[in-house]
Amino acid sequence: MGLTVFVAIIVLAVLYVVSIYNGLVTSRNSYKNAFAQIDVQLTRRHDLIPNLVEAAKAYLTHEHSTLEAVMQARNAAVSGLANAKRSPGDPQVMQQLSSTEDSLTQSLGRLFAVSESYPELKANQTIRQLSEELTSTENRVAFARQAYNDAVMTYNNRCEVFPGSFIAGSFSFTEAHPLQVEDQAVREAPKVSFG
Repeated sequence: MGLTVFVAIIVLAVLYVVSIYNGLVTSRNSYKNAFAQIDVQLTRRHDLIPNLVEAAKAYLTHEHSTLEAVMQARNAAVSGLANAKRSPGDPQVMQQLSSTEDSLTQSLGRLFAVSESYPELKANQTIRQLSEELTSTENRVAFARQAYNDAVMTYNNRCEVFPGSFIAGSFSFTEAHPLQVEDQAVREAPKVSFG
């Protein structure tokens, strides 16, 4: 009888550890999936920008440096996203992604500010459509970032709360880092108006 109780306690303890481990794996997979949604939206954003720059190029002939800065920022953001896809949640990688996306947003803001001086650019239908798509994508990025950050918080809580912290440490579950926007002005989607 005593041996049966002892074996039952051991089996329950093992099942409890397995349950915690499975919860950690599920949470990790959730934040990685949430990051995949950010990837989709940022890729869409990055794909729209060359079209916007190309359409604006004919009107902004004297603003070559602004257009070039946007493309350089876009290329840096694409590179930052590629690194983040390989290791979502890594603090250094997420900081790099945040920094490159902030720079891209600031460059786009300068492009839109410069474009205000060109009435024919503001009237161009292609520019207007691309701007609307870009604004819509910015909103999707914000929603995807929020979902990712929520999933990271849930995962990190599971890793930090006892007994999950013991299991997480034993099986090398590391803390994930949220995707944060550095500049308060960048926290808002750029205001795009060509009409």
